[in-house]
Amino acid sequence: MSSHRLFGPLDPAADAGWDQQARKGFLTDTSVCIGCKACEVACKEWNAIPADLGEGLTGDSYDNTGALGADTWRHVAFIEQTVPAGPPTVDLGMPSVGPPADGADAADDESGARPDFRWLMSSDVCKHCTHAACLDVCPTGSLFRTEFGTVVVQEDVCNGCGYCVPACPYGVIERRGGGPEVKNAGIAQKCTLCYDRIGVGDMPACAKACPTESSMVGAVDELRERGRQRVAQLQEQGVDSARLYGADPQDGVGGTGAMFLLLDEPEVYGLPPDPVVTTRDLPMMWQRAGLAAAGLATGAVLSFLGARG
Repeated sequence: MSSHRLFGPLDPAADAGWDQQARKGFLTDTSVCIGCKACEVACKEWNAIPADLGEGLTGDSYDNTGALGADTWRHVAFIEQTVPAGPPTVDLGMPSVGPPADGADAADDESGARPDFRWLMSSDVCKHCTHAACLDVCPTGSLFRTEFGTVVVQEDVCNGCGYCVPACPYGVIERRGGGPEVKNAGIAQKCTLCYDRIGVGDMPACAKACPTESSMVGAVDELRERGRQRVAQLQEQGVDSARLYGADPQDGVGGTGAMFLLLDEPEVYGLPPDPVVTTRDLPMMWQRAGLAAAGLATGAVLSFLGARG
C-alpha cells in the first residue's frame, strides 16, 4: 500500500495502516568496516542470489561487484583516497598499510610516518526510505510497506515493468537479467532487510555475519541515536569529517531506514548529498497540468463563441 503523503516526516509503517510498533532499519558504521565482504556473501547465500562477478577485478579497486543491483543487495565499496594534509589521522584500529621501514616490519616503525593514502570502506544497501518512490510508482502493488516500515518486493506479483528503477533516487533497485533458467529474471530485486528473518525475531543475514559490527540492525530511533553518539565520539578524537547520513527526517526522503556513519562527503561514497523522493512534486504537477488543460479548454470555447459572433 502506497503512502498517501509524499513528503515530510512520518512513521511509514503506521502511515501504511500497520499497528504502531518500532520501525526497523540498518546503521552502517564505515569507520569499523574492514572490507571483508562477509555481508555480501551472507546476503547472497540466504537470499539465493546469483553470483555477480561481472568482469572480475577492474584494476581500480579490490571491489569486484561495483555497485548495488539485482544480483548485489549488499555492496562493499573500496575507496582509495589520498590522505589530506593536516594532523595525523586518528587510529581507528584498522590494519596498517605501507612498506616496511629499513627491512623491518611496518609495525616496528616508530618514525610516525604514515602512508599517503587511505581506504574508505562502506557496505551499501537499500535505504528503505520513509517516502519510497519505488513503492509510489508500482502499478501492481508488488512493492509494499511492511509492518517494520521497510519496503519489500513481492516477486510473484511484480510484472517487470521497471517503473521503480528510475524512481529510486539512490539507484538501488534493478530488474534481474538473464533467461528462463535464472531465478526471477526480469523481476525487480533489492534488499528486503531479511523480512523473513526479522519476522521471527532473527537478525538479517548481513548483520549477523559482520565480524566488526559495522552493520547493525534494530529500531531506527535507537540506531539514529547510536549513530549520533558515535559521530560525537569520532569528532572528539579528531575525525572532524565524521557525519551521519540518512538520519534527518526533514530531508528530501523523510529520512531513511538505512543510515550510514561516513568519514567524508556522501559523494565520495557514491551517495547523493541531497536526495529527494522523485514523486514528491506529483500533486503540484497534476495541479498545473489541470490548470493548463482548463486554460486551453477555456480558450477554445472563447474562440468558438468569438467565431460565431
